[in-house]
Amino acid sequence: MDYILLVDILGVITFSISGVLSSLKKRMDAFGILIIAFVTSVGGGTIRDILIGSEVMWMQEMIYVYVILITTILAVIFRKKLAYMRKSLFLFDTLGIGLYTVVGVEKGISYGFSAEICIAIGTMSACFGGVIRDTLCNEIPVIFRKEVYATACILGGLSYFLLLELNVPKGLIFIIAGIVVILVRLAAVVFKISLPSIYKKEENIEDYW
Repeated sequence: MDYILLVDILGVITFSISGVLSSLKKRMDAFGILIIAFVTSVGGGTIRDILIGSEVMWMQEMIYVYVILITTILAVIFRKKLAYMRKSLFLFDTLGIGLYTVVGVEKGISYGFSAEICIAIGTMSACFGGVIRDTLCNEIPVIFRKEVYATACILGGLSYFLLLELNVPKGLIFIIAGIVVILVRLAAVVFKISLPSIYKKEENIEDYW
């Protein structure tokens, strides 16, 4: 199994769990849980593949569908165990964006895109599954809040190309760039770092409507 497929599968697993946890919070039925897990895990990758003109991976490789089904079933069965993990949704979501960022960047490189476009592709791969998940769960997507989310993916993409210039082995680049995304996101939460808001505290948003 090559690096891209391995990391992609790991991303599918983490995002599937993230989707299950989100749908459980909304008390969805079994079908709803499966749908949310599915779109969370492959939504970003599907948009990525369509944009770059590639075959949509999960439609070509049934292993993705099987992994989503098995992961969803196991996550539901062991949901109480997952509930004991503090902020488990945040954890799996963070792992997912780290993994999908490097997959998206690598896929962009394989299609000959520039570094800037590859970073954008990696960011979309990582974030848009969560956007679809949050939208279907009637939540404001994390990427549209003040939280450091897409920024972490961008920094991970930048580190990918920096390591590439330093001739670091490809397998190590995958690991380090993914860890950069995860650490930036974790650090932002621990140290309460967020993007600046354009609104003042005393500003009444309703004045604009």
